This record gives sequence, structure tokens and C-alpha cells, in this order.
Amino acid sequence: MNNKGRGLQANALGTFDTVVMAVAGSAPAYSIAATTAVLAGAVGVAGPAALLYCAIPMLGIALAFRHLGRIDVNAGASYSWVGRTLHPFLGFVSGWALVMSTTIFMVAGSLPAGSMTLSLFDEGLADNTALSTVVGAAWFLLMLGVVLGGARLTVRAQLVMSGVELAILALFAVLAVFHSDHARAFDWSWLGLGQFDGVSGFASGALVAAFYYWGWDVTSNLSEETRDSRRTAGLAGLIGVGVVFLLFEVFTIAVNVILSARQVEENGANVLAVLGEEVWPGWGGKLLVVAVLLSTVATLETTLIQVTRSLFAMGRDRTMPAALGRVHGTWNTPWVAIAVVGAVALGMFVASNALGSVGEILSDAISAIGLQIAVYYGLAGLAAVVAYRRTLLKSPAAFLFGGLWPLGGALFMFWIFVESLGELSTAAIAIGLGGLAAGLVPMLWYWRKGSDYYRPARLDASRTVRADYLPGGTVPAHSAAHEGLPTDF
Repeated sequence: MNNKGRGLQANALGTFDTVVMAVAGSAPAYSIAATTAVLAGAVGVAGPAALLYCAIPMLGIALAFRHLGRIDVNAGASYSWVGRTLHPFLGFVSGWALVMSTTIFMVAGSLPAGSMTLSLFDEGLADNTALSTVVGAAWFLLMLGVVLGGARLTVRAQLVMSGVELAILALFAVLAVFHSDHARAFDWSWLGLGQFDGVSGFASGALVAAFYYWGWDVTSNLSEETRDSRRTAGLAGLIGVGVVFLLFEVFTIAVNVILSARQVEENGANVLAVLGEEVWPGWGGKLLVVAVLLSTVATLETTLIQVTRSLFAMGRDRTMPAALGRVHGTWNTPWVAIAVVGAVALGMFVASNALGSVGEILSDAISAIGLQIAVYYGLAGLAAVVAYRRTLLKSPAAFLFGGLWPLGGALFMFWIFVESLGELSTAAIAIGLGGLAAGLVPMLWYWRKGSDYYRPARLDASRTVRADYLPGGTVPAHSAAHEGLPTDF
């Protein structure tokens, strides 16, 4: 790990804190509310199947992050890992894809936060894009201040927001199970492949499903601030994927059962509130709006962490302006990166008003972000296989969990990227690919300036850890103490 100057606050987060951040990063309530109508538009009632079949390769990517985090603790995560295994150019693209996707999301997420806040007081105000932008920007600035205040303050705020959100979701999951007024009967075919409109239809659904899960990897960006991070960060990511998978499946099936296709189409990002009203008339809709609002604000916080820690790592490596690598003397946070992200996002809030309604902005943004997610998750999956290539044949567990599953996850991400290009709107492709292409400018500029990042020390698990410390295995306690490694996998 390349520490130049003052570093981030070490050992600020524990295991429970990190698991909470992983779940909050995927924003269960927000993802269900904002994305259910988009998913239904792509695959109809096959939403549960899309989430199921995307969860399997997503776990492969989570395994890849876990393995890579054990041999390279770095706030840049995939930016560092891909650069040190595949190629520095690909590493920069990976980091830039995360920066672009998180930056776009800050606008895509803040607008619904503003709209939902207004809807709690007056439904008529919720469709006012300008007013929603102002209120959403206020929420964004509040979270910017929390993230600036340090990792411990960030986690305390997250515990409150995510705790209330998950309690409300659990309550409504139970109520939905016992709800008797059904629009249609449950059908096992919703979990099969037969409901998809061919291969391209499946790819479109999988791209949207990737957006659902995205965000659990915030644990890797927090690794320099986490106790026993070689073990904790990756484990929390895996737990996070498992928890949100269960929530996504329960609520997507509940929407299929309780709401008609017309209700889903007409209500868009408000679909979870409509479900709440159906399950618990009077109070249900408002409570679920509160859950979605808390989830949205909570994931704005984790998104800010991801983008600012990534920019911090890039500034520290001199692949972006070095000022981004500066850490505040009191709060131990990358304050320059936070200030820059805040300024850029506020400019995008203003520009978004010219693009259309909240719903239109959200739909294109989700698809664009899906493309960028597929790029950096796919590259990380390949990086894990390359880093562990000399150890994969040591045991069946090493081959499956360190090689085959991460590789399958990577190939799946690249496949849905290519397949979905023919199905997406011009605006979504322009935002997604244009955002990635913009990264070529700083990449080539700092490569020509001779940043050390472009002459990396190669990442090789067989040299970084002992031969018996492999995916699916253990390392003896005395070896772990010597290497500074955990004693379990």
C-alpha cells in the first residue's frame, strides 16, 4: 500500500459496522422502489429470476473482492488490484468506472430523495423536478458533511438510518406474506428462464439486476479504515450480498403477486409506496416512503465514501491531481476529494433540470450505471483469477472459490455489457460509454507525466501469502501472526 503523507483513520470500523455499510451500500429499500418498474419494463414478471441468476455471478465478484482484499489493502480497491494484475490502464479504467457510476448516482439518487421528502407533506409537490432537486441537494449536502466528519460519524449515522429501514422492510415482508388480496397467484415460472424474451431480454434484466446489488463493495473502499480488514472487508461484502438478495426476492415476488402490471407501470419509482398502501391501507404507504427515503440518504453516504476514497487513492498515486490525496488533519478524511465531488454533483443537479422528469432521468441513469458497474466488477473478477493463478490447483475449494466462480462472475458481467448495448436507449449508452471515455484524458495525461502507478509491483497471491493460505483453506496461527494475516478464510 502506497502511503504518501497523512493517511486515513486506521481501525475506525469493526466487523458489525462494516456489514451494516455493505447492506446500506446496496440500498435495499431504494433499489426496490427505484428499480422495480425499470426491471418490470425490461423482463415483465421475470424480475425474481433476473435477481436470482444475477446473484450467483455477483457472489463470484464478491469472492473476488474478498480474495484481492486479503493481499492488497487499498482504499482504491479494484483500481489498485486491476492495475497490479492485468494492466495499469485497465486499473485506471476500473477506478474511473466507479467514479463515474457513483457520480451519476449521486444525482439519480438525490432527486428521488427530494421527491419522496416532498411527498410526505404534499403529493402534488413530488412531481416538481426543480423543487425535488433543491430538497435532494440539501440531503446530499447533509451526507457530504457527515462523510467529511470521519468514518466513525459516518457509521453512527448509518446505523440509525439502515436500522430503521431494515425494521420497516422486515415488517412489510411479513405483512405481504399474509396479505390475502392478490392481483395474481404466485407462479414458480417467475424464477425460471422461460419468462425472458430471448437472450437479449435476459441480458437487459441482468443489467438492471446488477444495479440492485451494486454498492456492497464499499467495504473494500473502507479497508484502510477497518480493523482486521484483510478478513473483515471481504466477509462483510459477502454477507451484504446475501442479505439484500433475500430482501430483493421477497419484495419483487410481493409486487408480482399483489400489484397489477398497470399499477407497476403507472407508479414507477413510487411502486413501493403503492405496495405499502395495498398491504396496510392508510399507514403502509407513508411508512415505506420513510424506509425508501432513509435508504436513499444512507446509500448517498456510502456512494460518497466510494467515490471519495477512490479519488483519494488516485490522488495519492498521482494518477489524478495530487491534492485529491490530501487528508484533513482533524477528521482524517480526504477533504479535497469530498469538496470536489460536492461541487461537481451540485453542478449536475442544476443541469439535470433540463433533462426531463425525475422518472426519465432515473431510468436512463440506472442503465448507464449498470454498464459501468459491469466494467469494473468484471475487471475485478479477472484480476482475482490472475492474482491467485499459481494457487488455484492446490485444492478443489481454491479452484472453485478462487478461480472458477470469480471467473464466471467476470465473464457474466462482460456478457451483459455487450448484450445490453443493443437494447438500451441512446441516452443511457451515451451517459454510460461517454462517461468511461472521458477517463482517457486524465489517464493518458498522468501516464505521460510518469506516475509510479503505471510501473506497478505485480500482485501475486503465491508470493504475498504462504502457500497454505488459499481460498477455502486456512493458515496456521503462527504464520498468520508473522504475515499479519487472519487465521481463517
